[in-house]
Amino acid sequence: MAEKITPRSVDYSQWYIDIVLNAKLADYSPVKGCMVIRPRGYAIWERLRDELDRRFKETGHQNAYFPMLIPMSFLKKEAEHIEGFSPELAVVTHAGGEELDEPLVLRPTSETIIWSKYRDWIQSWRDLPLLYNQWANVVRWEKRTRLFLRTTEFLWQEGHTAHETKDQAQAETELMLEVYRKFAEEYLCLPVLAGRKSEAEKFAGAVATYSIEAMMQDKKALQAGTSHFLGQNFAKAFDVQFQTREGGLDHVWATSWGASTRLVGAIIMTHSDDKGLVLPPSLASDEIVVVPIFKSDNKETVLEYAGPRGVRR
Repeated sequence: MAEKITPRSVDYSQWYIDIVLNAKLADYSPVKGCMVIRPRGYAIWERLRDELDRRFKETGHQNAYFPMLIPMSFLKKEAEHIEGFSPELAVVTHAGGEELDEPLVLRPTSETIIWSKYRDWIQSWRDLPLLYNQWANVVRWEKRTRLFLRTTEFLWQEGHTAHETKDQAQAETELMLEVYRKFAEEYLCLPVLAGRKSEAEKFAGAVATYSIEAMMQDKKALQAGTSHFLGQNFAKAFDVQFQTREGGLDHVWATSWGASTRLVGAIIMTHSDDKGLVLPPSLASDEIVVVPIFKSDNKETVLEYAGPRGVRR
């Protein structure tokens, strides 16, 4: 494979694409900006997805699923949210041979449709917290795309939680950031820095955004997971109120958090080299057994070369 891969020192961007294509992890789609994830690439996603899902469930979260089609009016309820996502929206205006009464947006994220249902499900403090996550696909109409790192459609998980108090929501935000940090470092062997994003970089509609940032070999940081403290913004937009322990009414406090197939790109750019794809043992779908064959006069040399220090992939 090495002869088909552009050296990192020559063109880092092309090196990355060469590895993805030659390792048969993904391919380009007939639709510009989308990708086809091939079995070897999907196997990596499955392994990290299953481990991350296990960690979510250990912290008390449950999986659910919400529709991909979202009424345009839902996004308009939270002004900052729609403004932040407006350039990236893919909108359905016709279906069944007819023009729709209201345009539908292909899910860029699910806060709005989820909070429209939380309004029906939450009446009292006894209904809280709701600790839900969903595994889904997302569509954001990106102008500049790159396999795994930034595509028009990608796979991800998005957690959406509802809480009784501000402190509980803030604690959840920080908890999930730590879940991402430990997962990245312990399972993906991906060193990261965890912290709060600037006001200019925060999620549209959030009070504060936290992230884990991984340093790639080209000395550029890659956002590998985010956790958002949403305050009461979406609860107020969708009028999600609950009866408090004291008998009054208050709006629910919220968080959302997510990680995507971008993690596959981060793993490639962290571990691989000019010879090709390198994966942590936790993610490799193929196991290789090295059988040393030696003569009496070269036994030590062969065993040293075939041992852990000599074998890299």
